[in-house]
Amino acid sequence: MSGALTPRAVFVTRETDYELLIARHATRGQARFFLERRDQRIEDVEARHDRFHAVLLRARASVPADWRQTLVRRSDLDRFQFASDDVIVPVGQDGLVANVAKYLDGQPVLGVNAAPDLYDGVLVSVAVEHLTRLLVASVNAAAEIEHRTMVQAMLDDGQRLTALNEIFVGHGSHQSARYRIETAEAAEDHSSSGLIVASGTGATGWARSIAESTHLAISLGREEQAVGFWVREPFPSIATATTLRAGKLTDMPLTVTSRMNEGGVIFADGIEQDRIAFDWGRTVHLSAADKTLNLVKGA
Repeated sequence: MSGALTPRAVFVTRETDYELLIARHATRGQARFFLERRDQRIEDVEARHDRFHAVLLRARASVPADWRQTLVRRSDLDRFQFASDDVIVPVGQDGLVANVAKYLDGQPVLGVNAAPDLYDGVLVSVAVEHLTRLLVASVNAAAEIEHRTMVQAMLDDGQRLTALNEIFVGHGSHQSARYRIETAEAAEDHSSSGLIVASGTGATGWARSIAESTHLAISLGREEQAVGFWVREPFPSIATATTLRAGKLTDMPLTVTSRMNEGGVIFADGIEQDRIAFDWGRTVHLSAADKTLNLVKGA
């Protein structure tokens, strides 16, 4: 630990559906009117909201009395300063772990599933009743940790983007993405719906749906220092080819050079608003990241 400071538990949450409804409609009455016109009940949304906050309250009460703690919303992650000795506690659903992963640098992550009957809990696997023990174990190097491989995009201007699941390279709209793709063995020009580079964690999500529809499965371990790439709907023409459709990247990165005059983008883990422009002539190298997500396993 740094100096004489005690560990800090950083709770990460996102707005509940109820909070988003109130933010949109200003009052509970207006939100209720909106839902009732669509044969939905605000009481159901409110009950899920109350249940979430009960779990969050219990989780925060699990922090050892001599620790520090704070809470950050998902929308504020890009402005929050994480310390090297923080312990990160996302409370919610699996996607919240992916949202915070890109901002971390080796801190242990204990994901708490706020609604086990609604969320799979692949990444939020810690039961709230075990949180105290696992918090202490995580700072004493006594917790069982998965070092999950992440994906990185390194641009030619020095910008870097990391993701737990996948990075998308393509056009920001439904237009075709045009680019040159290069592996260690081959290169060709493409016109496609873009491509994704996914980790072993991400291979169970978006990448899996692409792999199943194209019959181009790639074996990736969650802690394996490798990533896979999949091209979405490549189109053959006199100027474009479709040979490089999928592959596994270990020692050498995938290099992509934009041939899009405008609208080219790169974004991570489905967060489109956090995009990087990828217009004509820009180059990006995609590979396994040099950092991992250190995910504490639940009991």
